[in-house]
Amino acid sequence: MGTNRRKFLNSLLGIGGIGALSAIIYPIMSYLVPPKIAEVKVNSLKVGPVSDFANINSKIVKFGRTPVILLKDNQGNFKALSATCTHLDCIVQFDNEQQQILCACHGGRYDLTGKNVSGPPPKPLKEFNVNIIDNEIRITSQEA
Repeated sequence: MGTNRRKFLNSLLGIGGIGALSAIIYPIMSYLVPPKIAEVKVNSLKVGPVSDFANINSKIVKFGRTPVILLKDNQGNFKALSATCTHLDCIVQFDNEQQQILCACHGGRYDLTGKNVSGPPPKPLKEFNVNIIDNEIRITSQEA
């Protein structure tokens, strides 16, 4: 009779131990594994009126979750390129003096068409369409 009681208590303690261990491990694993978040598909972005670019030549805007750099050249034409460097995803900036797009992380340089001209970037920046409708600048994805 004592052995049946002992087996029962050992089983009860084993199940309780497994439950306690699970209660500790599950929150840790839930914290380490990020939840899957559905990404919103953005096809078009209204940036603002053309008059906002009277005194500036570039602006970084968010196109969904992607940063995009909007450029205005000396002739007043607009161009939109991905603002993440193709080397290590750093945010690029426009250098007005050299008329180039620079990545400050590792010295990558792109021309105004997004083509990589020096440094470690392996490929050009992704291009977006720019349309001006009713004096409003609108950026659209080339996949749209």
